[in-house]
Amino acid sequence: MEQLLVNPRHGAPGLVVLPEGGFRRARAEIESWQGYAPTPLRELQWPGIGTLFWKDESARFGLRSFKALGGAYAVMRALSAELARRGAARAPDGKALESGELADQTAQVTVTCATDGNHGRSVAWGARRFGCCCVIFVHEHVSRGRRDAIAAFGAEVREVKGNYDDSVREAQRVAETEGWLVISDTSYPGYTEPPRDVMQGYRLMAAEALEQMGAPPTHVFVPGGVGGVAAAVSVQLRSSGARNARLVVAEPDRAACLLESARAGEAVTVAGELDTVMAGLACGEPSLLAWQELERGAFAFMAVPDDGVPVAMRRLRAEGIEAGESAVAGLLALEAALARPDWRDALGLDGASRVLVFGTEGATDPDLYERLSRTDPFTRPT
Repeated sequence: MEQLLVNPRHGAPGLVVLPEGGFRRARAEIESWQGYAPTPLRELQWPGIGTLFWKDESARFGLRSFKALGGAYAVMRALSAELARRGAARAPDGKALESGELADQTAQVTVTCATDGNHGRSVAWGARRFGCCCVIFVHEHVSRGRRDAIAAFGAEVREVKGNYDDSVREAQRVAETEGWLVISDTSYPGYTEPPRDVMQGYRLMAAEALEQMGAPPTHVFVPGGVGGVAAAVSVQLRSSGARNARLVVAEPDRAACLLESARAGEAVTVAGELDTVMAGLACGEPSLLAWQELERGAFAFMAVPDDGVPVAMRRLRAEGIEAGESAVAGLLALEAALARPDWRDALGLDGASRVLVFGTEGATDPDLYERLSRTDPFTRPT
């Protein structure tokens, strides 16, 4: 069921999670990669607000997801640090790693992570780009299409029984045994640096959108998951002079760990299968770094049910926009808020609102995309 929680602790976060120097390095590196180009910002007319701006990540680096910005950058950073630690090279940058001059050394390094699909694809793409080995852990509910997309970059894909959080723990366990480098998009006590690099990469998406808009937004809707992208957007809003924009974090109602954390006043875990069609957001444990930002940086948290997903996907497809199932969480939250006068008032939405929605993925599973964006009525995919 739909839920809205206006954050009672909203305000300036007390911790600096993502330093500005780290973002400047991430931006310079990623913008130097072959194939980099800012993704489009689509301007749409939407009932009940002034303008809807849709940040379209459906073609990012050919991976069809904003996560191409984070995982691959964190692979480069971790690989560079590892070669320096081994004395094989002195902190090489992405260009030096891509050149192949260190191929004998990079081939001896293995990176790994757990994924619902998109992050693992980015890590596998980064591993191939920078010349190291890669093993990706998926839970049993990750679709065949997403597994095949990861394997296409040369990664080994291993299945773990359980949900996403179980696969995170298994990736960490095996990495410790094998001496592999974990490139996770979620952080926890004792493990923060690769996820911080991932989030710094994500900030580039937000920076592009705010620069493309010109005038700042009044409201920003972003998907939740473990919270990494939402926290990255939150930080970038302040950094870009849009600190007054109201950030709303949208989650599936079956995996609303950030909303429940805000309700509890501390990071909490949502248990169970986390069974949602919004597969990229099927996460039960908030990222430590992300929660340190969102605990105060988010204006509100919303949970939305699955049944609106294909309707939103079809509506955007009619506008010429390819949006995957996890990409529409923010739009569903916006529409839920506009449908209820008390929620609309609580968020301050009106006919003058300039709303930025992050459409974080395209058809990352093309078969599932076709089924959901063309099929009516909604039937849960198997």
